[in-house]
Amino acid sequence: MIRVSKLSYEYPGLRALDEVSFEIAQGSITALVGPNGAGKTTLIRCLAGMDRPLSGSIHVNGVDVVAEPRASHQHIGYLSDFFGLYEDLSVRQSLTYVAAANGINATRHPEVVAQTAERLGLSDRLDQRAGDLSRGLRQRVAIAQAVIHAPQVVLLDEPASGLDPEARYQLGELFLTLRKSGMTLMVSSHILAELEAYSTDLLIMRNGRMLEQRRLGVNSTADPVLELVVHRGLDVALKILDADPHASAVVADGNTIHFHFSGDDSARAELLRQCVVQEIDIIQFSKINEDLQQSYLRSINESGVAGES
Repeated sequence: MIRVSKLSYEYPGLRALDEVSFEIAQGSITALVGPNGAGKTTLIRCLAGMDRPLSGSIHVNGVDVVAEPRASHQHIGYLSDFFGLYEDLSVRQSLTYVAAANGINATRHPEVVAQTAERLGLSDRLDQRAGDLSRGLRQRVAIAQAVIHAPQVVLLDEPASGLDPEARYQLGELFLTLRKSGMTLMVSSHILAELEAYSTDLLIMRNGRMLEQRRLGVNSTADPVLELVVHRGLDVALKILDADPHASAVVADGNTIHFHFSGDDSARAELLRQCVVQEIDIIQFSKINEDLQQSYLRSINESGVAGES
């Protein structure tokens, strides 16, 4: 559904995107993550046809976004990180206005407004002023405006910013509903735990480059992820892992260490024996399934920028 090849973008004195390439399958929800300044917003704006790249190509549903940005907007819904609403308009008027702006025939406006409001849970808010709504409902109106023309691709930049926990949960459920209707979503966010609740794919960026792309739930390496939790001796444990040829992508978080381990059962037993000999107080030593937070930290750690925010 989205195909990007060697995409580059420059601000004066800064290359924000550096030959970025990836493909996104139809019907997926892709989590776009990375440190501040990684290029996420610039990438989304280029995908949406809002900014013209220095070089490279973007195709959305077969349409060349760089060559035909206006035509591509028929296939794309876009929500910026700082969205605005006409506060004096009712929700119905807001949606009708955007329907007209997207070229939907006036005879269909009542129908598409009603359908979109029902999909977004706004049917009982149609006659309220946008300016009188809560932050969460305003966010829903903004998303409704982005999808009223039934785009195949929806791009959302930090959509959960400023929402309370209940509203963020409801937003995740909404994204799943949009996916079930056939839309392909890309969501940029720093709230990794919530991204994991609904995302199917992961894109990690840093300094304008792609660090990793993979399906969630599938490790990017065949090596299992192990967890070592210690009560005392963290520094010694890290030294042992650093010297072990089977251990890689070691990430410490407090007294918990996650790492990939390529060795067999004998090698794992030897690692545990070394920890015991060095009198490390071990609380837990087990194999785990890598979650989104751990995957992100591992990728950042492997790139040599652990701790950047």
